[in-house]
Amino acid sequence: MHRFAVFRGLDVSRLIAPRSVVVLTVILSMLTSCARWPSQMQPIVLPQAPQETLSMVVATTRAKSDDPKIGYSGERGSELSIENVVVSVPVSAARKPGEVDLPSRFEKLDPDKAFLVTKTQPMNEASIHGWYKDFIGPKRRVLIFVHGFNYSYYESVIRFAQIASDLRVDVAPVLFSWPSRANPLDYPYDRESVTYSRFGLDTVLEKTINEPDVSEVTILAHSMGSWLTMESLRDIAMKHGSVSSKISDVILAAPDIDIDVFRRQLVELGAKRPRITIFSSQEDKALKISRFFAGDVDRLGGSDLRAYRKELEAEKINFIDATDFRDSGALGHNAFAESSEMLHILAKQLSTQSLTASRKSQDDTQ
Repeated sequence: MHRFAVFRGLDVSRLIAPRSVVVLTVILSMLTSCARWPSQMQPIVLPQAPQETLSMVVATTRAKSDDPKIGYSGERGSELSIENVVVSVPVSAARKPGEVDLPSRFEKLDPDKAFLVTKTQPMNEASIHGWYKDFIGPKRRVLIFVHGFNYSYYESVIRFAQIASDLRVDVAPVLFSWPSRANPLDYPYDRESVTYSRFGLDTVLEKTINEPDVSEVTILAHSMGSWLTMESLRDIAMKHGSVSSKISDVILAAPDIDIDVFRRQLVELGAKRPRITIFSSQEDKALKISRFFAGDVDRLGGSDLRAYRKELEAEKINFIDATDFRDSGALGHNAFAESSEMLHILAKQLSTQSLTASRKSQDDTQ
């Protein structure tokens, strides 16, 4: 039989709508044309001390790279690696909130304009405890950021440094970086990488909960990282019977989660769960791609959640329509980090958070 005989008489146009193919092609072209941030994880020695620095804990399931400028690659590591990364923060007058200066490979790096990595140091249990004592702050709060699809290790570090410095809230910053290949055409690989990385985020969340110097944890998860976050919280709830009340809030920015899967995740988290806030946008073109690949099922972050208002209110879930907020790219997928209005909303939410009496419990020390 001829290898194409099986397709004879089959109306292929009914399998893939031509309009959908055109839209997908256009969006993929936009994605691949986006400028990458040239990696510079090798610490830079500055001629003088910067005005401001940000120290963060970075936990990753990525494989270590042989190139010190890359730090960790997009391939999957066999274990969880943790390091302390210090980033110099550019002077506030040199940029607007949400902006990240992207010098070319041939430009001199200017600490007054760009976020620069000035230190990387592997961490063990003792040094992690010491870091918390030094950086936890009087409110003893931690902000854990789980990045989304299409991020290199360096990009995840710099993006979080930008977010944390722009928010100006009293939190100790912790980044979880999973092995994304930072290539729009590797969406399926990235999807499998977040599944692979559940063990790592589970470990980070449990260790943070058990840290005696920590009173409250907020998780900010973006895109594909939102699915990973919800799955790790589900793992913890199923293991311990509920999620610790130390994890007070979960913010899902442009979550790349199937609406039906999210419903199931809520069921398995149980009634005693963190407060959840969703940032969604109907103009998020990256999530339109995800919807295309997912059988045309609504993505949580790309839907008009007003249609689900009653269901969300019943679950005590907040949602913010970010459709009118813009970012610097053509995809509308990073407004949570680049829009000054969105950063203001996020900062306001973080600054007003507190553990509610209804969620405090003596059995939450896991």
